[in-house]
Amino acid sequence: MMTLYSTVTCPYSHRCRIVLHEKDMDFQVIDVDPNNKPEDLAVMSPYGKAPILVERDLILYESNIINEYVDDRFPHPQLMPADPVMRARARLLLYRFENELFCHIDAIEGTDQKKADKARAEVADNLTVISPIFEKQKFMLGDEFSMLDVAIAPLLWRLEHYRIRLPKQAAPLLKFSERLFSRPLFIDALSASEKVMRK
Repeated sequence: MMTLYSTVTCPYSHRCRIVLHEKDMDFQVIDVDPNNKPEDLAVMSPYGKAPILVERDLILYESNIINEYVDDRFPHPQLMPADPVMRARARLLLYRFENELFCHIDAIEGTDQKKADKARAEVADNLTVISPIFEKQKFMLGDEFSMLDVAIAPLLWRLEHYRIRLPKQAAPLLKFSERLFSRPLFIDALSASEKVMRK
């Protein structure tokens, strides 16, 4: 059985919980209090923070690496594209999500109001730029739910919580968000603390 060390409000832990639920497999989630971390967390990861996946002798950290491992290990349903070209493109988009969207989360969750507002504006702008693709397709890579949808879903779930307001041009992205949120396995992956982030 796989064990996921997860923080109940962490968007990266949320990603990993989504994938584990999508795979419909046996796993255990251990909730980690970020203000009172167990000592073995620092042993398992040089960064000392969740998510961390443990399976026998294997210890993995970093949500995208964890999720690709789980996808390779349990290939049904397949979340990364099988075609090498499409897989490379998907990895590039995952990389862009980290550098254009998720890199702003620390500032948004921080105490510096000016930095937080700037970060919110950056995220809103970058989300608005990708919104038009959902006028023609249901999910990030077309009609099939994929790892790209998994990767961005926790941020979209937290828009209201992070006080990120999107302009009218982002309406297709918001419709896409509702498609993600209506998936039963997405709902199953939410912690109690995440469920109350949206009204």
